[in-house]
Amino acid sequence: MDHLKGIGEIGIGSRLKRLSDYMMKETQIVYDTFNVDFDPYLFPTLQIIKHKKEVTNTEINQRLKTSQPATTQAINKLEKKGLIILKTHANDKRKKIISLSEKGKDFIHNVTPLWKSMEFTIKKYTRITSDSLIGHINILEEKFNKQAFSNAIIEHFKMNNTTQLEIVNFNNEYAKNFYALNIEWLETYFYVEPYDEEVLSKPQKYIIDKGGHIFFAKLNNEIVGTVALMPLDKNGTFELTKMAVSPEHRGHKIGQQLITKCIDFSKENDFKNLLLYSNTLLENAIYIYRKYGFVEVLLEENSPYKRSDIKMIYKG
Repeated sequence: MDHLKGIGEIGIGSRLKRLSDYMMKETQIVYDTFNVDFDPYLFPTLQIIKHKKEVTNTEINQRLKTSQPATTQAINKLEKKGLIILKTHANDKRKKIISLSEKGKDFIHNVTPLWKSMEFTIKKYTRITSDSLIGHINILEEKFNKQAFSNAIIEHFKMNNTTQLEIVNFNNEYAKNFYALNIEWLETYFYVEPYDEEVLSKPQKYIIDKGGHIFFAKLNNEIVGTVALMPLDKNGTFELTKMAVSPEHRGHKIGQQLITKCIDFSKENDFKNLLLYSNTLLENAIYIYRKYGFVEVLLEENSPYKRSDIKMIYKG
């Protein structure tokens, strides 16, 4: 049982302290993950120095409204890391003139993309509707329990700043990923039909050996999505099927990149038709299919999937 949560409004100070400690700890995990030698407690001080060509320790203290010893400690740590330069004030020996060093300027340039991911994630987590601050804290902590703050930042940064997504062809090494990604998707949104289980467990036999193709979305050596082009006849009609993206990578347009790959591939190889089966409950997916040039056609009575209630064909 969470005792702090149970004592209500009177414990708000302790709740805020716990929340602050958690976020600082998680932010440090992010820095450590990317080998950034930085302490999150130094961020406010560095930001003030960043925005002024020169600033005094007194100005920093006044702007942050912290104690003089705390400000001095932060300045000393930044100087020790080589990020700032200290000079004695000409008229007051007690004051220090502080500016960024060249190392500090380079550091800020390099770490800014990571700070942007932190800012994005904070905004995402704190979009909360509640009638009290305690209510906000309760919801925020529930979000942190579902996905650690550090994991969310790392995921966003990798998706937006590291090696671009690579679309690769099938090989037997990825057969297990093809199965796992699709089974997870089916179990989340529908159910696994016998036809699905058979095809997914033997992609070489049912897709590749019959002249089909399977593509995989690969991010930093991790398979995060897949899609297949399965031949339906010998006249060049292919089904875009078995598309799935891992839960933690949804929302980053990986599925759209896989669709683009399939469309481009069908054009390059002169496919006669490219079609797909879906379900209208998947409103976002249907919207994307239409966006990329698929239009609805009559669904045959003997559709290969019981869950399908819409058939679409690519018209460009």
